[in-house]
Amino acid sequence: MIQKRFHFTGTVQGVGFRYTACRIANEYAITGYVRNLSDGSVECVVEGPAEEIGAFLDRIKKDMGGYIRRTTEQTAPATGQWREFGMAY
Repeated sequence: MIQKRFHFTGTVQGVGFRYTACRIANEYAITGYVRNLSDGSVECVVEGPAEEIGAFLDRIKKDMGGYIRRTTEQTAPATGQWREFGMAY
């Protein structure tokens, strides 16, 4: 179990990015959240098996890739603080 913190920049707000991320997340064994940031970017924190997180990210890039200019990621140990995946505000 690991934690990945993704930061997406581009035209990622106002295009259904958070809703798409939540829909996709429900297909994988992951928990965490996605939220809009005040600078116009989107933060997504995901915990679960590395393979599930990788598949989730691949789907995000496939479905929303036209809106993403850049993706950065950080890896940390999982904290277990989320029971599901959802939107944060």
